[in-house]
Amino acid sequence: MAQTQLPHDAKAGPTKPEVRAVVRSKLALTDDDHFVEVGSCTGAVTIAAARDAGRVTALERKADRLETTRKNLAANGLADAVELRNAEAPAELPADADALFIGGSRNYDAVLDHAAETGVDRIVMNVSRLEVAGAATQAFRDRDILTEVVQFQVSHGYELAGATSFDSENPVYMLVGSASGDTEADR
Repeated sequence: MAQTQLPHDAKAGPTKPEVRAVVRSKLALTDDDHFVEVGSCTGAVTIAAARDAGRVTALERKADRLETTRKNLAANGLADAVELRNAEAPAELPADADALFIGGSRNYDAVLDHAAETGVDRIVMNVSRLEVAGAATQAFRDRDILTEVVQFQVSHGYELAGATSFDSENPVYMLVGSASGDTEADR
């Protein structure tokens, strides 16, 4: 698996590599899929998806972050592999997405409405704030699209006084859903 290079940064920072690995697993992208990311920021998830999906669209409302995505795509040899849109979702969301990643919590209700209306098969939303995780979980339930909630925390070891200690990242709440009518048992 190719390493993702992120030489260009954005204030929000990238989705961590371990979290991206779980996102990729939950999305289970194939070369037949149209993947859409809302809130591309550094492009870390977009880059991973561009290696798996046949078609990729990334939306980012902030022009400077979209430029960061563009630069990081180029640094990974994927400059022409992704359609970039400077828009605030749900505006300009494609109606033919097979898989959707929501990287931020802004307007997620409207994004989930769009996903439910268009029958997106695989939906993943990452949340780092507890209150948003609870509200977003309820939003998935209200639309009858919730299939799974995962909470995890990554810690990296470092040397401390000749032994190993751990530096912990913030926990991530991952909401997984489907608006296609398929259940997990059907997949």
